[in-house]
Amino acid sequence: MRSLKLLVAATVLSGIITAPLNAHAVWFAQRAKQTALIYGVGADDLDAVKRFALIEKMTGYDANYQPIKATPRIAGPIVLVDTEQQPTVLSVVFFNGIWSRVGTGEFEKKGRDEMPEATLSEKNYKYSVAIMGPLDKPIPALADQALQIVPVGTIPTMLGEKLTYKVLYHGKPAAGAKVINDLVNDPDAKPVETAADGTVTLVVRNQGLNVVQAVFNGPTDDPKRYDHIENTATLAFVLAHAPE
Repeated sequence: MRSLKLLVAATVLSGIITAPLNAHAVWFAQRAKQTALIYGVGADDLDAVKRFALIEKMTGYDANYQPIKATPRIAGPIVLVDTEQQPTVLSVVFFNGIWSRVGTGEFEKKGRDEMPEATLSEKNYKYSVAIMGPLDKPIPALADQALQIVPVGTIPTMLGEKLTYKVLYHGKPAAGAKVINDLVNDPDAKPVETAADGTVTLVVRNQGLNVVQAVFNGPTDDPKRYDHIENTATLAFVLAHAPE
């Protein structure tokens, strides 16, 4: 069953997909001491190189949240990130296309204009922010992140401590956004919805990489082609382990 799911996910650009679109996300993680852009869900590190053209924008930010150049590049089977200096924060905008389906059937990469019998059509964007260095001040709403998760207060140093997150939609609190606490290690967890002020408080799960996911549907800007815009955002950060 697992091998079948992986095979289906690998066809996302060229055909039909059976997994829910919001199951997949993008995030930043270390690979061989370099920063990579990951496309996947849970332990499934899918083919980001195949989807390289879907990267619309990538930006680094210094400690004052001034933009610095960040460039994705293909390095064999993965996508790495080059920056002119060590960023405090990295962000990416990833356009995953327009998808439709009939009932609970398979998603096809078509709009309702091509698939008039569709009962659901959606435009799909994925966003990610990664904390790469010490934060001297709160992360602001970033202009290119239509959906963004920001930590409220200081990030804990140990797993098991609580952290409040605020989900922003175009810079404003997103009530009812669906949040998963640990996309990498517990992707099938029941989502927790944000409160009216866009916040949710969760226990930090990992003494290492943490990837928090939020999904929020925004209104359509082309009702003839799709019903809404599905926005998926992740926030990635790492808790340091004890000295070796």
